[in-house]
Amino acid sequence: MEIEDLRTFVEVADAGGINSAARRLGLAKSIVSRRLLRLEEELGAELLARTTRGAVLTEAGISFRDQAAEIVAKIDAAREEMSPNGDIRGLLRIAGPASVGTYFASALAEFARQHPALQVHTRFSDQYVDLAAEGFDCAIRVGYMPDSNLIARKIGSLPMRLYASPDYIKENGTPKHPSDLLKHAAVTSGTASWVFSDGDQTFTVHPQGRFKADNAYVLTEAAAAGLGIVAMGEMIADPYVEAGKLVPVLADFRLPDVGIYVVRPPSQHTPRKVRVLIDLMVERFASGHF
Repeated sequence: MEIEDLRTFVEVADAGGINSAARRLGLAKSIVSRRLLRLEEELGAELLARTTRGAVLTEAGISFRDQAAEIVAKIDAAREEMSPNGDIRGLLRIAGPASVGTYFASALAEFARQHPALQVHTRFSDQYVDLAAEGFDCAIRVGYMPDSNLIARKIGSLPMRLYASPDYIKENGTPKHPSDLLKHAAVTSGTASWVFSDGDQTFTVHPQGRFKADNAYVLTEAAAAGLGIVAMGEMIADPYVEAGKLVPVLADFRLPDVGIYVVRPPSQHTPRKVRVLIDLMVERFASGHF
């Protein structure tokens, strides 16, 4: 029984069909189908019921899925133990936010360069990604981590500030205190609050404005166009400040830094490929060479 046949079956079971699994694995649909047929022949049981809409697990397939996944995980772990410093092989699927995807591009490219035997597939989107359901090994998340069953490793922090365009400030004035923001337009991603600190005091503001977006660069462009004040990470806003398109606002009042995390689905074993990626990301943040 081939380990790749088992791995392919688990992907088909989790992806909900052959086409989706083929996309996840980066394989032709014919290869996935051939592996499944070979596995069914060896087991002497039909694992998938093929329909015009795709494929669904049979009763035998449902029963065998967890056993197959456990076998694959144990073999992967055993391979890593046998060769802890050897080549990293297989497929690593990474999800990340489109807003700051370019910030991590060089690190991911360097990671792939260092491990030529590893396939690295990335998807950057500002939509929420269910790692387990969509077959991702890990994801880069930027923000304040909500409670979840994901295992998170913080790799760095992103300082946040308020910014506005010089034209906006000229026309509307400069806010001196967080309470002044209620008189100003804001560009935001939704209904988030801004919480400022000044020593032992905190101030919470619910910004209001007519322009909203789910992408950090779109928000920054809107602020640069004079549509309002934006709370943005320094790494995104700095080029706009250097170009004279944005200026910091309320610099004496601090916004909490945003955490940057690598998260993965819960399991007892952390794949070595994920551990090595996390180590590289932590090193990059520590050196400031992202």
